[in-house]
Amino acid sequence: MIDYYHEDRLAHAYLISTNNNQKCMEVLLNVIKNLFCDDEYSEKCNKCSLCHLIDINALPSLKIINPDGALIKKNQVLELRNIFSKSSQITNKNIYIINQCEKMNKESANTILKFLEEPSDNVIGFFITNHLDNVLPTIQSRCQQIDIIFQNELFEDLDIDKDKFDELIEIVSNYLNDLEVERKELILYNKKYFSEMEREDIKIILKILLDIYQNYCNNCYNIENKYNNYNYLKSNSPTKLKRKVDLIIKILGQINYNVNIELLLDRFVLEMDGINNEGI
Repeated sequence: MIDYYHEDRLAHAYLISTNNNQKCMEVLLNVIKNLFCDDEYSEKCNKCSLCHLIDINALPSLKIINPDGALIKKNQVLELRNIFSKSSQITNKNIYIINQCEKMNKESANTILKFLEEPSDNVIGFFITNHLDNVLPTIQSRCQQIDIIFQNELFEDLDIDKDKFDELIEIVSNYLNDLEVERKELILYNKKYFSEMEREDIKIILKILLDIYQNYCNNCYNIENKYNNYNYLKSNSPTKLKRKVDLIIKILGQINYNVNIELLLDRFVLEMDGINNEGI
């Protein structure tokens, strides 16, 4: 993107699909600093006012829109259009970022289409989402799409040997790819198989499974080929996948407490089975 900027070949709008909006925003702001920094940019730039203005969200030519409550509203986009009706006074581009753009309703999306259908040479837009399927087609079709995926963020706090972690990854991969296993999507269905596993190992397996589900839901799972071919996921509706993600998050929240692990796994399997049997 930096090279494209210097060659004046940036697109007028980018749709960024990610699995972590906050980290994606941090990366994007650093890219913007790199593009427009008056000095030679460094990660902790303290030589120019522009980088400082970006850090405190006070750069006039940069507008960030976050949802107002549950939605991004029309008045927020109208304000953006009004601000950017004038040329930028500090940078040679006006830049807007719409975070969680899947939360734009039809009114706000129709309002932003003016930027997308009649792009100005001095305006660049970035749309960030972790639910690409929920972004309106009118937005998707008018943006250049980019995936920014942060791998293994669920595992940063784990103190585990790499070989052990790889072993648990292999358990999940083999189990989910074994076509002979009845109800293969229930990763903990075989209680005898997991009966001697430590609580922490079960927690890691749940986190691995959550990572798989979340990234598949976001339609951006991009990892080594031994992880990305879970064909059974394709038979799940988006609603079922979201329900399964919510269930795993709930069980992970409970597993840290002094609960009976067998009862917890029983509940997990029972509720997962219930989701699979729903007609949704």
